[in-house]
Amino acid sequence: MPKEQLRYDRMVETALRGVVRDALTEVAESGLPGNHHFYLTFRTGFPGVDIPDYLASQYPNEMTIVLQFQYYGLDVTDDHFEVTLSFNNVHERLVIPFAAITTFADPSVNFALQFQPLAAAESAEVSSMPTRAAAERVEEKEEEEEAAPAEEPKRGEVVALDAFRKK
Repeated sequence: MPKEQLRYDRMVETALRGVVRDALTEVAESGLPGNHHFYLTFRTGFPGVDIPDYLASQYPNEMTIVLQFQYYGLDVTDDHFEVTLSFNNVHERLVIPFAAITTFADPSVNFALQFQPLAAAESAEVSSMPTRAAAERVEEKEEEEEAAPAEEPKRGEVVALDAFRKK
């Protein structure tokens, strides 16, 4: 069986995370147009996520934030975004890597993206790299693991059908 060379699933994930990055970049530069608003769900324990401790304890797995009316200082980089939101009338700065996002939605236009959660080993590598580079590094690691087979692969056997024919 040939080894899979192209990881289309990873390419699609990277491209779709790029859609989120592009949307946030446009909003950071020009503001939210019309009725657009974003729901972003992310894994709070993901490496690189920086949120206040009380929010991390209140949302130990996932948290959803809304960018609509009251958000401040939206900054977007290649691998994460930062935004200040108000929680109980206290402004808090959040840092969220794109790799931590599990869902992105803009209900005003009925648009949503859902992302596959990364494995623990992948998340540690992805947290400090831009999304495309992280996907490539994870792919390289998998290729290295696949290059060192644990045991000799089984070979198919040829069976003559004559033994099963009626004589």
